[in-house]
Amino acid sequence: MSSYDLIVIGSGPAGEGAAMQAAKAKKRVALIERHHRVGGGCTHWGTIPSKALRHATQVLVEIKRHPLLSVERTSVPFPALLRSAEDVVRKQVGLRQGFYDRNQVRLFHGVARFTGPNEIAVAAPGGVTEALRAEAFLIATGSRPYRPPEIDFSKSRVFDSDTILGLDRDPRSITIYGAGVIGCEYASIFRNFGIKVNLVNSRDKLLSFLDDEIIDALAFFLRDQGIVIRHNEEYERVEQAADGVVLHLKSGKKLKSDILLWANGRTGNSQEMGLEALGIAIDHRGYLLVNDCYQTAVSHIYAAGDLIGPPALASASYDQGRAAAMHVVTGNCPPRSAQSVPAGIYTSPEISSIGRTEAELTAAKIPYEVGHAQFRSLARAQITGQTVGMLKLLFHRETLELLGIHCFGDQASEIIHIGQAVMQSGNNSVAYFANTTFNYPTMAEAYRVAALNGLNRLF
Repeated sequence: MSSYDLIVIGSGPAGEGAAMQAAKAKKRVALIERHHRVGGGCTHWGTIPSKALRHATQVLVEIKRHPLLSVERTSVPFPALLRSAEDVVRKQVGLRQGFYDRNQVRLFHGVARFTGPNEIAVAAPGGVTEALRAEAFLIATGSRPYRPPEIDFSKSRVFDSDTILGLDRDPRSITIYGAGVIGCEYASIFRNFGIKVNLVNSRDKLLSFLDDEIIDALAFFLRDQGIVIRHNEEYERVEQAADGVVLHLKSGKKLKSDILLWANGRTGNSQEMGLEALGIAIDHRGYLLVNDCYQTAVSHIYAAGDLIGPPALASASYDQGRAAAMHVVTGNCPPRSAQSVPAGIYTSPEISSIGRTEAELTAAKIPYEVGHAQFRSLARAQITGQTVGMLKLLFHRETLELLGIHCFGDQASEIIHIGQAVMQSGNNSVAYFANTTFNYPTMAEAYRVAALNGLNRLF
């Protein structure tokens, strides 16, 4: 039986972060991946292919809008756009495989199951089972789309966020049930491709964890693009026919479209791993409970990434995996804070935020002020034609401490990192932006404009 210091289960961001951190500390590391290629759901079914697909559709939109090209219609089949995403996936797999090879991390492909607190069995394709032993384990098996048992996903017109990437035709219309991050992102992608979109939300507003002003801006621009949003709706049943699929809602509405994308919830990949026999509890959504150092109820078994629930971001998952490995190696782990993790949502336009919202600050009775920079007033945005959006700074009225940064518009997920760096520095003041010289013309200049706008509100 082979023995290791750390065995990592899952090669997504959390698993990769843990494996690399432990390997750099000269620990004997093995990684188990059930898929035939490394990368996990992030690389193969989630972040990478969906964002590559989004970029491809945005290129089509920009070509059509460009004043010098005068292109009214660019015909590119949807499957061809998906193939462009496959090229990015292939490059990412090769890159990540190289990480493991160079750092001497032993890879096992197969399904892992605990046979004891320090032992695990790997059932490889072909029926061969190998027993492994380790002093510590990191479970990073991620999550999958939730599938209600009453809906038949084997039919050709019903998809989830994994299977939609295998779409082999050009639909004319789509109904998306679920208006969370995945639902909103795919609504933008399909609408950019010229497809009619129904977006059905079971709640009263989109992405309620965001700042209300950002939520309102997103809803406005999605509708302005032609997306039909229906709030406070719950599905009753799905009817499939030869010429389409009908989503029956409890309100009595019937929405017919070529295809249906079910994007309502996810489930942790924790089943059939033998965790219950070890005393590790699994909640009703398949997630594992961990402490601040990502330890489960069994102290030498850790969990990280989507398997432990929110924020379920690839960036956060990587850091969680690294932190767990640090605890394995040194007995210490860096402190974590949800407020220090930026959120990136790749709608069109995209959204990114860090820190607290206006509603949170109001509820906490913190005196704050707001500074805005509208993208339409920035020279760089006017040059590129990406004038939709804004940067919003929230800061303490008395101390000028930055409390929250919210961005909506082109490159929002890049722009946010300037504010993140300042918020986490020793000079966490909105005055930093007012007194700093930014390149001109740039989108970064929005920080100076927003800071001056906010400071001018003080009296």
